[in-house]
Amino acid sequence: MDKVFIEDLLVRGFIGVTDRERSQPQDIVVNITLFTDILEGSRTDDIEKCVNYRTVAKAVIAHIESVSRYTVEALATDLAQICFKMPGVREATVRVEKPGAVRFSKSVGVEIHRIKENVG
Repeated sequence: MDKVFIEDLLVRGFIGVTDRERSQPQDIVVNITLFTDILEGSRTDDIEKCVNYRTVAKAVIAHIESVSRYTVEALATDLAQICFKMPGVREATVRVEKPGAVRFSKSVGVEIHRIKENVG
């Protein structure tokens, strides 16, 4: 299976459980790997036959900027569901990080892997 990826997408959004975390937008870093078959897109050189990573990125940014989540787990699940709305996406790995959220760490977060048939 082929992969389409978005690496280190930086978005500002409201996430966290404390009042301090929720009082202002924070940096959120998103990495997404979409599993698909690129054969038809590569054969025809037609973007309509491809998973358009720009469309995915715009949908992810719009979602993060419009919601307020307590947990990175919930946000990662939201983003996986957005990915499955894209034609041809069969599986998705979504990593959501909060840089600087824990003292002495570069970043913390979660990574999930979902198969389209397993998403409700």
